[in-house]
Amino acid sequence: MLASLAANAVLLLHLSFILLVIFGGVLVVWRPRWAWLHLPALAWGIWISVTGGICPLTPIENALRERSGEAPYGAGGFVNHYVSALVYPEGLTPAHQFWIAVLLAASNALLYGWAILKHRTATSL
Repeated sequence: MLASLAANAVLLLHLSFILLVIFGGVLVVWRPRWAWLHLPALAWGIWISVTGGICPLTPIENALRERSGEAPYGAGGFVNHYVSALVYPEGLTPAHQFWIAVLLAASNALLYGWAILKHRTATSL
């Protein structure tokens, strides 16, 4: 039971990290100080996507699921059924991962440009 709860917590942490990678640039536009947290997360997300690597949270979650007697990413519970599909979509290929990385880099370059422009105009007033 405790291992299953820990696995769900790791999955939610993983989802939170992914959301930070995807939407962190918006936080930077709103509050530039978020950049110190977002930029390393973004770099990691792009690196994992381009290389097809595995985030260290994935094997941790799998080990916790196996320890609790569950199949890794198997059926069971709300978190497994709904959140796992967001974090680990079916049919994700290396080509998809590459284009995800390109989209992340391009969209965040635009957001950071906007944040810099916003900061410069605010300080020049």
